[in-house]
Amino acid sequence: MAGLLHWRRGAAAVFAIALALASALAVFTAPKPAQAAQLTQVSNFGNNPGGLAMYLYVPDNVAPNPAIVVASHWCNGSASEAFGWQYDELAEQYGYIVIYPHVTRDYKCFDVSSPASLNGTGGDSVSIKSMVDYVLSNHGADRNRIFATGFSSGAMMTNVLLGVYPEVFKAGSAYAGVPFTCFATDNGSMWNSECSEGRIDRTPQQWGDAVRNANPGYSGPWPRMQLWHGTEDDALRYPNFREEIDQWTNVNGTDQTADYTDTPEPDWTRTRYGGTGGQAPVEANSLNGVNHFPPIREAETLRFFGLTGQTSNANAIVGAASNRCLDVPGSPAANGTQAVLWDCNGNVNQQVTRTASGELKVAGKCLDAQGWGTANGTKAVVWDCSGGANQRWNVNSNGTITNVHNGLCLDANGAATANGTQLILWACSGTANQRWTLR
Repeated sequence: MAGLLHWRRGAAAVFAIALALASALAVFTAPKPAQAAQLTQVSNFGNNPGGLAMYLYVPDNVAPNPAIVVASHWCNGSASEAFGWQYDELAEQYGYIVIYPHVTRDYKCFDVSSPASLNGTGGDSVSIKSMVDYVLSNHGADRNRIFATGFSSGAMMTNVLLGVYPEVFKAGSAYAGVPFTCFATDNGSMWNSECSEGRIDRTPQQWGDAVRNANPGYSGPWPRMQLWHGTEDDALRYPNFREEIDQWTNVNGTDQTADYTDTPEPDWTRTRYGGTGGQAPVEANSLNGVNHFPPIREAETLRFFGLTGQTSNANAIVGAASNRCLDVPGSPAANGTQAVLWDCNGNVNQQVTRTASGELKVAGKCLDAQGWGTANGTKAVVWDCSGGANQRWNVNSNGTITNVHNGLCLDANGAATANGTQLILWACSGTANQRWTLR
C-alpha cells in the first residue's frame, strides 16, 4: 500500500511514510495470474478538466451489461500500482469492468479540496465522471451498478464521487479516508491539516447537509457507504472515521446507533447502520492497532457492492458434523491459505462457485490440494486458479467432495467441529466430518 507523500509535514514524518511506502508497495507488485485481458489506457474519453489519465480493465469473462468499479489510487501512487489490487482477478469471476483513474500532475493526489471538484463544475470529479460515461457508452455497462473505491487520497475521492454524483454511484468503499468536504480549501492549497489531523468535528446534520447542498433538488436514493479505518492512523487520523459515519448515516436517513456489530477477526470490528444485512446503508470497519495502511479487502468490498451475488451457482459448503461452513481466513487471502470451518455468515470468503471444469472458486482463488499432495493430511488451501487436476473436485451424491488429482476426501481435521478447524484431505471413510452439503 502507500501513504500521502506530498503532505505539509515535517521531514522526519515524510521520511517515515516513504519507508512504509517502499515496503507496502511490495503488496501491489506481486505477479498476476496469466490472463488475456490487460490494463489498457484510454485516450480522449471526454471532458477532462483534471487532466487525469484513464486506465481500463475489461475482463475476459465480462458479463452482459457489466457493473463498473472505479478504483482510485493513493497520493504518489498510480493506476498501474492500484492494478496490484485484486479487483481485476475478481472481475474475471464476477464480470464487472474496472476503471483506474490516474493523476498526471506533479502533486499526485486527487483533487478533493477545490470548489470545482467538490461541486462538480471542474476538477478531478468531473474527469472521473467522464470515464464512467465513456464505459457506459462504449461497453454497454449497467448504469444502475456503478461503484467507487479507493485508499487514502483515493478514499477521499470515493467520498467526493458519492457526494457530488449520488445519481451515478450506488455505493462506495473508502479505505482510510475523510468525509466529503472535510478537505475543502479556498486558498488554492490541496492540503488541509485541520481535517487530516481529525480536528474537524461537525454534527451528523451538518455533514449530511454538505452532501444535500451539493445536490439541490435531488430526490433519488442516496449511495450506501462502506468505511475502513485503522485506530492508529497517523496520516488521516482516526476521528475522521467517526465523522464519515456521521455523514453517511445522516445522508441515508438513519441514526448513529449501530443495528449490528460483530468481530470477523480479533482486531476487526464491523458495525452496520440502518440495517443488519451485508448491504446495510452504512457499514463501518474499525481495525484495532492498524496504521494508515489497512489491508485492502477486495472481496468484502465487492460483497458490500452486491457484485458477488451475480454468480448463480455460488454456494456455502457446510459440514455435516459441524454445521459450519468452509471458510478462507483473510480477505484477500494469500496463496497457500488453508481453508477452515467457521460459523456460516454469508461473507464472500464462504461463497464457493463450482465451474464447469470442476474447480471450487472462493474469493477469486481456487481450492487446491497443496503441492499436488497425495498423502493423508494434505492441506486444502486456496491458490491462483491454474486448471490443474489438484484444483478440480468431484461433488458426490454421498456428500463427499473428492480431489480429482489424488482421490482423497475433503475432511475436517481430527473430526473436530469448532471454529478454526483446519480442512485437509484424507482417505475416504464415510464419516460425518467428510460429508458436506452445498447451500
